[in-house]
Amino acid sequence: MGQTKINALQLFYVIVGFQIGNTLVYGLGGGAMQDAWLVILTAMLGGLILMFVYTKLASYYPDETLLQMLPKIIGKYLTYPFIFLYIIYFTYLASRACRDFAELLAATILVDTPLVFVIGSFMGLMIYCLRGGVETFGRMGEVVFPVYIFSLFVIWILLLSVEEFNINNLTPIFGNGFTPIIKEVFPTVLTFPFGESIIIMMFFPFLNNKEHLKKIGMAIVLTTGVLMTLNLIMILAVLGPEIYNHVFFPLLSATRLVSIADFLERFDALIILMMVAGVFFKVGGWTFGAAIGISHLFKLKQTKSVFLGLGTIIVPLAIVSSPNQVAYNELGLDFITLYVHVPLQIMFPILLLCIAFIRKKFSSSKSQS
Repeated sequence: MGQTKINALQLFYVIVGFQIGNTLVYGLGGGAMQDAWLVILTAMLGGLILMFVYTKLASYYPDETLLQMLPKIIGKYLTYPFIFLYIIYFTYLASRACRDFAELLAATILVDTPLVFVIGSFMGLMIYCLRGGVETFGRMGEVVFPVYIFSLFVIWILLLSVEEFNINNLTPIFGNGFTPIIKEVFPTVLTFPFGESIIIMMFFPFLNNKEHLKKIGMAIVLTTGVLMTLNLIMILAVLGPEIYNHVFFPLLSATRLVSIADFLERFDALIILMMVAGVFFKVGGWTFGAAIGISHLFKLKQTKSVFLGLGTIIVPLAIVSSPNQVAYNELGLDFITLYVHVPLQIMFPILLLCIAFIRKKFSSSKSQS
């Protein structure tokens, strides 16, 4: 796999699709009420800072993934616990993305289908794609991403036809002050989805041209922020802040209100299409990161068998992680976000950058002397 490469556009498609993958279906920033769209814009600024950290680290070690550069930054013996931690982290988040996908299908078109069959079928297709290597994944991104964006724009156009559509639902701006916005931004929206872009550090070594690495990273965050902001504006204009804050899948709820001439209704299939496309990127990204990490750890020359092993772990993990959707969401918001996302997405990478910066300065000063 180390011989294959992807170009800048493929990386852009994969990581933007990864960030917005299953995010648009959920209601982010609901605590800020009508200012939820401002939560996204504010979190995007933090996302740009995080992307700067990731790309700066990658510029110091351009041919190495996040886990490969750890021994050169913090030393060989301190490295292994963090490699194990990130592998577990990536694997767990892949299982959560699968569970998101299955829960949406169970709530819409596959009501009586056991989750294990939904998740198992999807993971089978996902592993088949990933076994082809990062180049295959990048080419699939070129195919799937336009489908995702096309579905999203069609949904937005349909929402404009909803009788309840009222842009005044977004007023008054800053009606509750700036405090609710900040509370929603950190740690929730900053880490999901912007902090999840840390996975890009597992793809950087496979980029065929690293000259514009920072520009690609910033373009990814800006595109994600704009798409999510526009999506939130459309949903809030249809549902209003009160309903938006009390439904599991606000985009699905808003789309169900579409009725054209009392004939064209129930556009749930578009949401399902988006979710399938989005989870393709999300699960693929996390699984790829975990497989590459395992290959680094055990010095494996190929990852095809690793993907098969991960598939047998991710499927049952997605099933047993929580008994129901409510407990699943509470675990993610109350524990994972603060005690897992924040350290691994924000604190540790910033610490790594500081140490790497000092090491580079010290080594350059030593060479000059």
